[in-house]
Amino acid sequence: MAKASGYVVGVDIGTTSTKSVLFNYRGDVIHKRAIAYPLHHPTPAAAEQDPDEIFQAVIETVRQVVSPVNTAAISCLSLSAAMHSLILVNEAHQPISPSITWADNRSARWADQLRMSDQGQAIYRRTGTPLHPMSPLVKLVWLRHEHPARFQQAARFISIKEYVIYCLFARYVVDHSIASATGLLNLETLDWDKEALSVAGISAAQLSELVPTTHILQGMRPHWAAAMGLPTDMPVVIGANDGVLANLGVGAIAPGVVAVTIGTSGAVRAVVDRPQTDPNGGLFCYALTPHHWIVGGAVNNGGIALRWVRNLLADAELTPTQSTQDSYAPLMALAQTVPPGANGLIFHPYLTGERSPLWDANAKASFIGLGMHHHKAHMIRAVLEGVIYNLYFVLQILQPAIGQAVSVRAAGGFAQSALWRQMLADILDREVVVPERYESSSWGAAILGLYALGYLSELKVAAEMLGAHHRHLPISDHGVCYQKVIPIYQRLLDILKPEYAALTQLQDELG
Repeated sequence: MAKASGYVVGVDIGTTSTKSVLFNYRGDVIHKRAIAYPLHHPTPAAAEQDPDEIFQAVIETVRQVVSPVNTAAISCLSLSAAMHSLILVNEAHQPISPSITWADNRSARWADQLRMSDQGQAIYRRTGTPLHPMSPLVKLVWLRHEHPARFQQAARFISIKEYVIYCLFARYVVDHSIASATGLLNLETLDWDKEALSVAGISAAQLSELVPTTHILQGMRPHWAAAMGLPTDMPVVIGANDGVLANLGVGAIAPGVVAVTIGTSGAVRAVVDRPQTDPNGGLFCYALTPHHWIVGGAVNNGGIALRWVRNLLADAELTPTQSTQDSYAPLMALAQTVPPGANGLIFHPYLTGERSPLWDANAKASFIGLGMHHHKAHMIRAVLEGVIYNLYFVLQILQPAIGQAVSVRAAGGFAQSALWRQMLADILDREVVVPERYESSSWGAAILGLYALGYLSELKVAAEMLGAHHRHLPISDHGVCYQKVIPIYQRLLDILKPEYAALTQLQDELG
């Protein structure tokens, strides 16, 4: 590291909030600030956000974390952002659509059509983004066919990260990492895929300039630089998407080390040294650097399932208005009173459809095995276990691509729960390590920023800075129990999967 002291700001533009964190070069959190914003559902399948609300959250969180320090000591801002968002922009550079997020399922039937076609599978193999409504490629096909007037009005198609960058710099640029999650980027050439563009009905000129994740932007618009309390020449490292940066932020960039993130959603990811895809279309592959590619599977249903069961089952006094980690402590305590396996109660956690391992927007959640002997604590434990069973199956799909996983690095808000961490170790049958720093995507962005500026010689150095806050080894008796449940979970899933589309139709008809 070239400097002995100084600061770096990691800005994580997420689905539920934007978080800015001021780190010193050792990775200690000096200041952090998060501002939440809503996810709008004008129809049940829609999931949209206001781009300007998110941009203002970036400005305000950065302003607050840098204000207590001398900005001359700040080396850079570095950006992380959620994947798969899509914003339509007109010739005047104004959004003519909300930010359509990864959780939007309105393009489901177009995803199904592409997934069942040879052309779609060939595009997946080149681009690494599974054919699912989350994908901007699929969203573009949907808009082109079902909303042609709005589609034709658009001069550009960008992500929320590109929108923030345009506001700050009046430039349309996108890093290889965000671009690799669009379904439009050829992973081998690192250029826009011509066939994918043709299917989407757009041209490369309607997309942003492609740059590496270490690309440095300078020359901010004076108004916004002043609003953040920064000089206009403050280096801004474009950074990457939040998933690949979470791997970097928890030190999961070595062979055999897998990152499991459980936030609102969740993911299982590992690093490979060249692009890889899954013959069955079940894994994603996204760029970090030319020598670091993240493969894995993302799930829709992580902490959102616990939030649902909390709101559904918790006593009024245990359900505060703020969804803070403390609000879940009573539920975790209840779940702790029930033995592993929840006395035979199984929960399939597909409350919002599912990405990996099902890739089915119609997937439905279900409790199976309920009896008079079950009560609230069993249901809470079954929800916790169901989320991890689903991650278990993602890991099974991932292992042929990465080899044997020997250790799991856990991150995300619920990695702070000792119960859930132990469940993860027991169900995955792996050691689970939680690094001292929970701000995985923000810290990953900060590491990449330091690397881009030359303050780190190589990315693997970052893993040595993390330390281990918690370690959990599998408890053999628990593992024996879970290995009895897992095959039943799978067989029940196989029975239910053919009925998910019919259930969706029924729910639509019944309102």
